[in-house]
Amino acid sequence: MSNKITRFWEIDFFRGIGIILMIIYHILYDLNYFDIYSTDFDSLLFRFYRTIAASVFIVIVGVSLSLSYSRIQSKLSKKDIEKKYLFRGLKIFGLGLLITLISWLFIPEGFIVFGILHLIGISIILAYPFLHLKIENLPIGLTFIIVGIYLKTFTVNFYWLLWLGFIPAGFFTVDYFPLLPWFGVVLIGIIIGKSFYKDNKRVFSLWDLSKYLPIRFICFLGRHSLVIYLLHQPLFLGVIYLFYFN
Repeated sequence: MSNKITRFWEIDFFRGIGIILMIIYHILYDLNYFDIYSTDFDSLLFRFYRTIAASVFIVIVGVSLSLSYSRIQSKLSKKDIEKKYLFRGLKIFGLGLLITLISWLFIPEGFIVFGILHLIGISIILAYPFLHLKIENLPIGLTFIIVGIYLKTFTVNFYWLLWLGFIPAGFFTVDYFPLLPWFGVVLIGIIIGKSFYKDNKRVFSLWDLSKYLPIRFICFLGRHSLVIYLLHQPLFLGVIYLFYFN
């Protein structure tokens, strides 16, 4: 029996779209931050763009978790599954800490404290109890999202709940994805995964467009999104320093 993991090209495709949108946003942000090219990031357009880019990427995190769980739930014990997600989450969170260090070196006044990799790492650990659920995740996810949106309307005078979504007065960072509301988006992704995929198979018909070069290229980016995410900012910041500050 083959142990090869089934890959769904559409999931790689949407993950690739997410990483492309995020890279474009980060490049524009970096250019604006270093006064090379001005962009109004407070405009409704760019706030909407950032939300869409992040949402696509984070929804796919939830979809991927549901697929991963469907593949292993009958093969591993509950304890082994919990251990698998714990170590996987800690690995991603550790990479987030690496990004924190790199951003502190390049942008000390706005370094990343709890960015998207921190969120994904913690979400992988927290998601296990919700992977048993399907539509029951909808009210829970919506509650996370609504509470998170509400928390953005005021500031607090402490930092210890920054990861949850309580924003300290005067806080500034170039990348911030607290659990509220974004873990709610992960739960929506789990619902989508459980609704459209069952027993590691699609429950809907879909043409295979992955044979077309543009689609194949985007799928390639999606399959390697973590490496691309880790490398694109240091590389681009290095280019900026080389050509503009040397």
